[in-house]
Amino acid sequence: MTLSLRAPLTIIEQQVYHYLLDHLAEHTFQPSVREIGRHCRIASTKSVTDLLASLESKGYLEREPGRSRGVKLLGHAAPTGVMPVPVVQVAAGQHAPVVASYLSLDRSLVPSAECFLVAVPGSDAKALGVQAGDFVLVHPVARSRDGDVVVVRIEGRAVVRTMTRRGQAVVLSAADGLDAHELGPHDDFAVLGVLAGVIRPPAAPADVPPGDD
Repeated sequence: MTLSLRAPLTIIEQQVYHYLLDHLAEHTFQPSVREIGRHCRIASTKSVTDLLASLESKGYLEREPGRSRGVKLLGHAAPTGVMPVPVVQVAAGQHAPVVASYLSLDRSLVPSAECFLVAVPGSDAKALGVQAGDFVLVHPVARSRDGDVVVVRIEGRAVVRTMTRRGQAVVLSAADGLDAHELGPHDDFAVLGVLAGVIRPPAAPADVPPGDD
């Protein structure tokens, strides 16, 4: 049996719920019923009110009767205590990462304001707790020491490795059975920073055969 704290949302309920989250984060107050209707292209204010009532019954929010903006998102404290963290892209020959978007994280999870996120495309760092598709949190100003786990751009790809220094070269240790890799001044690479955390996007739900619960 699957235990769920909150009932699943319909497509339109999810659209309204996400708009409430985004509006609160941007403006620090909730939109009115009419604003919700305009944004979500819902012509009837009664339909919006019914959707809010459904979100309340499913455990996503609470409403204050008689108030146009009287919506409280349960368990949501933004924008207090969160910060936008850049999500960057890396490319071959790149001197510095390029910001592609931002992801809001709890500030207690981010060790420094200079930190950024980068996607790891490969699955060759499972021994270090990183899988393909993960976002790794990079601390670019932390001084890396031999044996630290670092995020490195090698040509156009970000990898996670344990690093040691050998003169002007760096040696990236084996991960998941791969051979150690030595990089020198003439190689196209950059040490982006020390690994400070891993964020794993949720996997798509698997199909459940009929009759299973």
